[in-house]
Amino acid sequence: MSPTPILRVARPSDNLDALRPFYEHGLGFNLLACFQNHDGFDGMIFGHENAPYHLEFTCARGHAAGRAPTLENLLVLYIPDQDQWQAAVRRMRNAGFEPVPASNPYWDQFGKTFEDPDGYRVVLQRSVWAK
Repeated sequence: MSPTPILRVARPSDNLDALRPFYEHGLGFNLLACFQNHDGFDGMIFGHENAPYHLEFTCARGHAAGRAPTLENLLVLYIPDQDQWQAAVRRMRNAGFEPVPASNPYWDQFGKTFEDPDGYRVVLQRSVWAK
């Protein structure tokens, strides 16, 4: 059996410094790596040790990335345990980030949506993902 691949979601940003508090202090991700001037790119990689996913943010020198193209550019984190979900929402608020209304009202039923400094959104969903 082959190992499960690791998923890295990568996207550009114009302001890496503004993203760090959102993903590190708000969402509780670890800063796994950072780099500067790697072939003209600066970047940060967030995740959790031994988790099968990473979030990478890069800034290409001399290139403007712009903001999220729509309000529906989402990362959804399913947190089914009520206490863990409340702790995650509290951590976001304590880091200075307040929920925003979801573009799709479905996400407001059992979740809270937060917008990062680039306009991309993360939903903390208090449910189990089911097919």
